[in-house]
Amino acid sequence: MATKTPALTPSTANPRAADADLASQPVAYWAGLTGTTVKNLLRDEMARLDVTQPQWWVLNRVDAAPTRAEVVDALAAVADSPHDTSRVIDQLLHRGWLALDDSRLSLTEAGREGRARVKELVTGLRVRVHDGVSDEEYVAALKVMRRMIRNVEAVGAARGQ
Repeated sequence: MATKTPALTPSTANPRAADADLASQPVAYWAGLTGTTVKNLLRDEMARLDVTQPQWWVLNRVDAAPTRAEVVDALAAVADSPHDTSRVIDQLLHRGWLALDDSRLSLTEAGREGRARVKELVTGLRVRVHDGVSDEEYVAALKVMRRMIRNVEAVGAARGQ
């Protein structure tokens, strides 16, 4: 049985709010701040390896020798624009990290080495970002966000959007 949170008067976003005041904080502010902060850390650290986050996404999608269209479709939800993934594929082909054979993409040896370096970096960053957060707390936080997304989608559906 779901528990209902008592109605609270929303307060202005405050990154220094006391724990007792967090329930009235705007979720969009906190979700946005978290996303931006983590994304900036990832992108700054990846830049030290001369790799972008979209390049990392593509490197992780070419194991099964997909076509360009399959990779573009797979990353459509996270790409900034419909053309970004295609550009990244071209960058990685030019860099020699991807190969194109019979319309199929594959990692070159240099691409596998680059992906391994970035994976090591990302794994280390995940440990740092999750410091002091148990797996159970992390899963609970994601489940709450997923539920809020469904709630917002239901509001839109009720309005006919």
